[in-house]
Amino acid sequence: MTARPRAIRSTRLGDLAGMMLAGGIILSATLTGCAAQPAAGAGSEADAAPEATGTPAEELRLGYFANVTHAPALVGLEEGLFAEALGDTTISTQVFNAGPAAIEALTAGAIDATFIGPNPSINTFIQSGGQSARIVAGVATGGAALVVRDGIDSPEDLEGTTLATPQLGNTQDVALRSWLADEGYTTDTSGGGDVQITPTENAQTLTLFQQGEVDGAWLPEPWVSRLIVDAGAEVLVDEADLWEDGNFPTTVLLVNADFLAEHPQTVEALLEGHLASLAWLDENAAEAPAIINAALEAETGKALADEVITRSLEHVTFSDDPHAETFTTLVENGLEAGTQKDGSIEGLFDLRLLNGLLDEAGEEPVSAGGLGEE
Repeated sequence: MTARPRAIRSTRLGDLAGMMLAGGIILSATLTGCAAQPAAGAGSEADAAPEATGTPAEELRLGYFANVTHAPALVGLEEGLFAEALGDTTISTQVFNAGPAAIEALTAGAIDATFIGPNPSINTFIQSGGQSARIVAGVATGGAALVVRDGIDSPEDLEGTTLATPQLGNTQDVALRSWLADEGYTTDTSGGGDVQITPTENAQTLTLFQQGEVDGAWLPEPWVSRLIVDAGAEVLVDEADLWEDGNFPTTVLLVNADFLAEHPQTVEALLEGHLASLAWLDENAAEAPAIINAALEAETGKALADEVITRSLEHVTFSDDPHAETFTTLVENGLEAGTQKDGSIEGLFDLRLLNGLLDEAGEEPVSAGGLGEE
């Protein structure tokens, strides 16, 4: 087992984005040191971390997306941080466009863990009666917005328009449908209503927007910035403005519940790699855009323009805190959007392994918000 990485509470790249030197982008990273306090009783014997001393898995199959909001996954793979932490456990990967597809793979046993948005995590937990998966760490907050064409200047201009999201029921799809409902618009999951929502692969959304086939889209980074820089879109709603202090989870780390129970040592090693990746992002701010961009190019076949990667990183914060306190609202949003069933999410989080690593690093624990083990 490798040495424990220094835990990073949260880090934001791009606070001074736009400062350019020949051949590179100089970005600053901010270490905030802010963590939610544990719920009453956290740290008790009942909440102790599961024994992580069993036989590790021979292979860990990991999912992620080619998005800036998944930068800890990109960096962890590109820099070999996951492989180093996992030791003799082989890591294999699968790239997805959006959360529902990743959940299908997780449920089918094709992958063991995935970086993913919160709403698909909620959906699989509720649909399985709490048996399918557990959130074991936070990954990213922020970095999602509704961007629109010229001529749409307010919510009142959206009636009769066509908007895209990455996939039906994914986190941005739910956010858009819920926001439109609050604005008085009707939508449905078959594309009807006052505003037509067309779930579309992100790269295709950019093409359709450039062709005038869609009027806007609610997307994660870097696609928000790509539509702005490459296609002239404008931000109508920055999702950060809809949440207290701008903190809303965009990406979490979700693990198959059976895999977690059978291979806690492997999950702990994955979390070590994740914390090492967060630390790397904090300590290598100047190098991070190039590393992230190289990983994105490898997956998509095209590197991002400097302006796109810079703008993207300005709007995302990477953190091990999943912001469990927001998940009750996320459930309400999913119900309002008509993309999920009603049900309890008590038990969705298992943060004991993460908090064990944080404790060893002298850091404060992360809260499960009364929705699981911590």
